Amino acid sequence: MTRFTSRLLTTAALTFSASLLAACGGGGSSSAPVGVAPTPGGSSEPTWTAGTYAPASSFKNQCASPRTTNDIDGNPYPDMAGSTTREKFWLRSWTDETYLWYDEVPDINPGNSDDRLTYFDKLRTSATTASGTNKDQFHFTIPTDEYEQRVATGASAGYGADFVLIESSPPRDIRVALVQPDSPAAANNNLLRGTEILEIDGEDAVNGSNTNVLNAGLFPSAAGETHTFLVRDVGTQATRTVTLTSDVVAEQPVNTTKVIDTPTGKVGYILFTTFGVSTAEQQIANAYTNMKNAGINDLVLDLRYNGGGFLAIASQIAYMTAGDARTANANFETLQFNDKHPTVNPVTGRTITPTPFYKESLGFNDAFPEGRDLDTVDLPRIFILSTDNTCSASEAVINGLRGIDVEVILIGSKTCGKPYGFYGTDNCGETYFTIQFRGVNNKNFGDYADGFAPNNASSAVGEKITGCVASDDYSSQLGDETENMLSTALSFRANGTCPASSAATAQAKTQPRFESDPAASLLNDERVRSRLALENNRILDTPRNQ
Repeated sequence: MTRFTSRLLTTAALTFSASLLAACGGGGSSSAPVGVAPTPGGSSEPTWTAGTYAPASSFKNQCASPRTTNDIDGNPYPDMAGSTTREKFWLRSWTDETYLWYDEVPDINPGNSDDRLTYFDKLRTSATTASGTNKDQFHFTIPTDEYEQRVATGASAGYGADFVLIESSPPRDIRVALVQPDSPAAANNNLLRGTEILEIDGEDAVNGSNTNVLNAGLFPSAAGETHTFLVRDVGTQATRTVTLTSDVVAEQPVNTTKVIDTPTGKVGYILFTTFGVSTAEQQIANAYTNMKNAGINDLVLDLRYNGGGFLAIASQIAYMTAGDARTANANFETLQFNDKHPTVNPVTGRTITPTPFYKESLGFNDAFPEGRDLDTVDLPRIFILSTDNTCSASEAVINGLRGIDVEVILIGSKTCGKPYGFYGTDNCGETYFTIQFRGVNNKNFGDYADGFAPNNASSAVGEKITGCVASDDYSSQLGDETENMLSTALSFRANGTCPASSAATAQAKTQPRFESDPAASLLNDERVRSRLALENNRILDTPRNQ
């Protein structure tokens, strides 16, 4: 199935965003290459020679429409007069320098008629994994101002509701998966997890063909938009009409926590929805402190909707789970770039060094400054709830813990399969994301391009680990002990085997991801696809990099 969100990317401030955008691909000389006018904006354009690549730096910031505004930190953008052709020459050279699979990319003349985004979309491998999935599912762009704003706090224009597309083609099945506290979706219990979306602004959401109307309602472009939904709540056949007005909503990374008393000890539950906003570090650290103070014996970390974010926060979670002794003298993850760059990061220019298990706060947020010791629950195992939207930094937690022999028990379905990451790189108002590295754990393992899967899954695809297949249950609220994935985890903990009801879900179909699902026309709008891709992200920069 495919989970998507009504959040669009607007507003907020980020004190360390500059490095995300300054990490421009490309090294080498800054002198003008052969066939390129030394003065940007001159009458001459770069000349394409197949297989010959000038340094990306010689085309950087040479824009068809230079920006005259400032970035989110008040700094002027570095744009100068250029052309679309020069922007495409930068993309070509930057790809050749930094793309993980650069030698699998066709060399296409940047002087062709493609616009810059169409051209960029062609600069990726066409290879597939063992399952037949595209090896590169994560090639996308987003306007730079939106990216800056999104990373700052997670605030965005929307209703504060995440939706899930259980059936992608008519008859569609669209449900509410998650509601942010104190949001338009939560006001007066307008929407709850499991609520079905039947109509949007009068258009049939189940069988209708006007996906423009459906996309506009599900994905409002700005705050202040009003849309009307016909919905049906869980447990009833009655329908009701809900009118929602979009607002700027900040995501709460830790949405729900609780401590469950069982005959064999206390079980902590944390629903963590994103690593990718500056408030995530403080919220997840506070949640672990509460679990330590409660004296939990086991932990269920719910990452079913967590597409990733800051790798450093993934490292902190692994440390807070495993504790000092298990992480001593070990690395959380090491990055591997393409074979042109065995020892030096081609984006930052720094020597490649492993990401440690971070034991202190890193200062993502002024309210949680750098240098505070992180509390640990010091557990030899962890239960992780997963779906195919468990991606990137979420998978890094799984892989990093397995690298130090902490047992990860996976409950749910196969994860998305993204051992890769990138630096969002701005050029001329667009931020580009192209796969630039893979991550390996302390045992040098990082081969999970088809995801991690519970070992009782019927499919042979995926890296199998201990656990149980279990379907996402929209008839219960998240954190409810009767919700199928959480109840399966509690049952496995008590009995050491998967419950019979869990085995039955092994036959449940996993919907194709949005990148390769032409039937999911609600997701084929380019604006929507870019924002979905942004959620499946692994961001490398931290405040320490400044």
